[in-house]
Amino acid sequence: MKLFRRKAETTDGEPEKQAVVTKRNLTGVLEKVATAACVIGVVFQLYNAGFGVMTEIQLRAFHWMYIGFLGFLLYGFNPSRHTDKVPVYDIICALLTAGCCIYLFLSWDRIARNFGFINTVDTVVGVVLVLLVLELTRRAIGMPLVIISLLFLLYAFLGGHITGLFASKDFTLNQVIRTLFASTDGIFGMPIGVSASYVVLFILFGSFLQESGGGELFTDVAFGLVGRYRGGPAKASVVSSCLFGMISGAAVANVVTTGTFTIPLMKKGGYKDHFAGAVEAVASCGGQFMPPIMGAAAFMIATNCDVPYGVVAISAIVPALLYYFYLFLCLDMEAKKTGLKGLPAEELPSVKGALKARGHMLIPLVVLIALLVSGYSPGKSVFWSILLLIATAALRKNTRMGWKSIVRAIRNGVYGASAVAIACACAGIISGVISLTGLGLRFSSILIQLSGGHLLVMLALTMLAAIIMGMGLPTSAAYVILSVLTSPALISLGVAPLAAHFFIFFFACISTITPPVALSAYAGAGIAGADPMKTGWTAFMLGLAGYIVPYLVVYKPSIMLVGTPVLPSLIDVTFSVVAVVSMTFAVAGFLGRKHLALPLRLAFAVFSAMIFLDTGNLADLIATALFLGLWLALNLYQRKKSGDGSPPLAAA
Repeated sequence: MKLFRRKAETTDGEPEKQAVVTKRNLTGVLEKVATAACVIGVVFQLYNAGFGVMTEIQLRAFHWMYIGFLGFLLYGFNPSRHTDKVPVYDIICALLTAGCCIYLFLSWDRIARNFGFINTVDTVVGVVLVLLVLELTRRAIGMPLVIISLLFLLYAFLGGHITGLFASKDFTLNQVIRTLFASTDGIFGMPIGVSASYVVLFILFGSFLQESGGGELFTDVAFGLVGRYRGGPAKASVVSSCLFGMISGAAVANVVTTGTFTIPLMKKGGYKDHFAGAVEAVASCGGQFMPPIMGAAAFMIATNCDVPYGVVAISAIVPALLYYFYLFLCLDMEAKKTGLKGLPAEELPSVKGALKARGHMLIPLVVLIALLVSGYSPGKSVFWSILLLIATAALRKNTRMGWKSIVRAIRNGVYGASAVAIACACAGIISGVISLTGLGLRFSSILIQLSGGHLLVMLALTMLAAIIMGMGLPTSAAYVILSVLTSPALISLGVAPLAAHFFIFFFACISTITPPVALSAYAGAGIAGADPMKTGWTAFMLGLAGYIVPYLVVYKPSIMLVGTPVLPSLIDVTFSVVAVVSMTFAVAGFLGRKHLALPLRLAFAVFSAMIFLDTGNLADLIATALFLGLWLALNLYQRKKSGDGSPPLAAA
């Protein structure tokens, strides 16, 4: 039997274009008005983050007032037909949104004194705001989230006509609007609260860092460190996208930001167009769960689990590193298989030069991390870090920001945060209906019945739900919905709360590289000029660790490094690394200098599964021993065949 096989031939498909929602380029008076709204909103929110002057719902109403106002100016009625002209009806919608929020802001004391009961005027204003949120969501996010929201609203009004497990009761318009408009369970619930308190400020931090040259620093350092090595352009893309992605927290936004630079370099280095687009998509996707600054849903995890954000960040370190470790191994093996080399030294930026020119811009990031880990609230941490960033940038002429640069950073940050905030507002409609009808508890009991009480089946059902939900929704929206519907079922089967929420969060992130609706991969394909579906399936294979690591989090929670002694954590992390390496050999089908035959790939897959599925410490030891034995045997076999005695596994 042949241990190794010949290299398979591949062909490229025809490139296709992928449509994306494009914001308007505002000019004239509207541009000045939008900029003023951004500055006023951000300054007030920064002040509130530092000193706290408003109640929760008033802060959320203020946040949505300027985000919703800007949203109707930025997103056109027909997303497929882009035009920078803002019609009168969009200005009216923008003013109505602001007016509804101002009304709630001024009326909240009265509503609170009435124990949340609302009058006819409140109901009318609430109905108008719900309709405006749905319309803005259609423009900025797309129809899937709107359709899901409408189905939940129908359930609230017609639940009494449903029999069986999903039976509910019919709620009146006043009751529904009371929840969605005048409470902290609906539009102004936890999702928009996270957007108001954390997300917009962290995206603003990233915008200031980008404006001062910090983004260029990340890219230069990444390419300077690994660009010269085998597969260097792809590895540098991973590093730069990870660094930028952990600040932006949005996979598609990261792809279109860093991908415009990294994808052409990867293609120039010899990678095929679909592979280059897939690498950027997978690297950008991981930025959503790469500490210390993760996506919006990470802040929601902290809120749901009632733990400091620093605990969430620490818990994600090992899972995120395993994800990127697998990606690096795949890239190295691809470079070996195709004989790719690094970029010439003269084409690479100098790490020393980059640090000398802009290295001081790392200080605010280090301080931000230190504050988060020390237990400071995310809001206060990012508030002081932004002020420090502006002051630090002023130390050097090449990073100094004048008033125009500061205003531009604020505007770009708010514009970048708008889509996340819109998704959070619409997700609040869904979570509000779930809270009103009690659907969450019933759905959890249904899942437990379907799984028969078996944890693995329950995890598989949750995984499918998260991937399907995430295909049409932003990560934050998908997480919000599923955290309410499925986390109680997981916790009831013995999963630690933090691990349960991480499981949902990871798959909500991974959905952006999961065909057939792999939005991040399609964005990468658009830049690379590649076949979107081919790019999507390549991204799926390169990001395969992302589909396995969440199971490790559940079955080996010690890898989250929280509440577990050092030795058990170290042992489980070691086994997890072995499982990832073994899975890489199985998927890539390459070891040393040769392509592996199918039986050997299946063997490595079995070793990996024995560890992933938590069949016990003895099984982990056996799988590790078998993996090491087969790996050494194949290395010796290759060395004997080569006859030169040189080690077959060259350094990356």
